Amino acid sequence: MDGEDKLPDLLQRGMTVVFVGTAAGEESARRGAYYAKPGNRFWRTLAEVGITPRLFAPEEFRNVAKLGMGFTDVVKSAAGADHSADVALALKGAPVEFASKMRAYRPAGVAFTSKRAASVFLEKPTSLIAYGRLCPPVADFPEIFVLPSTSGAASSHWTIEPWQELAAWYKQRRLTGQSLRQD
Repeated sequence: MDGEDKLPDLLQRGMTVVFVGTAAGEESARRGAYYAKPGNRFWRTLAEVGITPRLFAPEEFRNVAKLGMGFTDVVKSAAGADHSADVALALKGAPVEFASKMRAYRPAGVAFTSKRAASVFLEKPTSLIAYGRLCPPVADFPEIFVLPSTSGAASSHWTIEPWQELAAWYKQRRLTGQSLRQD
């Protein structure tokens, strides 16, 4: 672990939604693109639920910024599976740094792409976290969605309904021009 980001953020102030993983997967870090491992259904799911107008390739991730979407990870300095030693070591301080980053960029919503990523930020065991929109919201923070992982390794937990809930929220925000959370 060398301290530099394994996969650069795609963040702009006031985005509609920022997708957040625990840490970049090894394949994504190697290719320099989010959700790049063959078999990961992230990009297919975005197109299927209508968040993107077409299927994007992982290497096109920068192009979705114009759709109000961004990317980051809770842990930026390590790559690998959620349970890897490097990721576990990098977790110290990561939730505070992540929260500060989201408060600075102020997206309308944050979509954790696994219960593990949400549990790191919320400091709760995954067993206490439900999929879908988090209620009640966290004070002074964007709306939070917890989504089933699109990784092939997490196929046994896959369900599209939370992704559909996010898509309905996202489309409404885009339609009404709301980017920042309205409290």
